[in-house]
Amino acid sequence: RTQKQLQFAAIFYGAFGLVTAAAALPALSLPTLLITDIILWPIDGAQSLASPETRTLCAILGGVLVGWAVMIWLTATKLYPRDPALARSIILTSVTIWFVIDSAASVLAGAPVNIIPNLAFAALVWLPLRQQPDTRLA
Repeated sequence: RTQKQLQFAAIFYGAFGLVTAAAALPALSLPTLLITDIILWPIDGAQSLASPETRTLCAILGGVLVGWAVMIWLTATKLYPRDPALARSIILTSVTIWFVIDSAASVLAGAPVNIIPNLAFAALVWLPLRQQPDTRLA
């Protein structure tokens, strides 16, 4: 069950990464623009992803997120069945470090509302991994 939940998280992260990377192309930027408008509360339509710098960062962020999703998928699929404690450590450490840095930087950038979706993103792996795996041999 834990493995399936981690795979779901990886798919969700990967899909979000693809949507974010797609924002590098203005014609495909609407989903990311809407998310940005919510995060930079209040919802007012004042945000833009039009600058080349912003579109480049969307491309980079999206690519990193898809790569992270693949790492989580492979860890959940290949490593978790053999060494659940190590898989748990790898995934929890990477997600927790991301959460702390992303949330702190969001506050510094004037977007504390971003902590709410960050909690939801992190919960996708924190909840299934909240208990230490039983590593005793049967």
